[in-house]
Amino acid sequence: MNRLVRGLTKGLTMLVFATVFVAVFGYVVMRLWNWLTPALFGWHLISFWQAVGILVLSKILFGGFHGRRGRHAHWRGRMRERFGRMSPEEREKFRQSVRGVCQPFVDSAEPKT
Repeated sequence: MNRLVRGLTKGLTMLVFATVFVAVFGYVVMRLWNWLTPALFGWHLISFWQAVGILVLSKILFGGFHGRRGRHAHWRGRMRERFGRMSPEEREKFRQSVRGVCQPFVDSAEPKT
């Protein structure tokens, strides 16, 4: 029961934040559009819902609708797998070959034991 209440609370909280996010950013886009584009380009004013539509369109065109995993998560996982298959001598040889170029990556890609 406690888990159900926490799940509902989390869901409602996310819904409230999403609604506030859409409202605030839709309003900001509407105000900026109505302030800049008529003066600069002679375009028409837009409504709040048209501004929300512009936000959704820009998300589709430029951001996509995928999860928030890092851009390089798949690549990083493959490198960890490769490091796991290497012998200690091979790891050290690899580290030496990329020492100057990718030092932060080499230290973070090694699997933690």
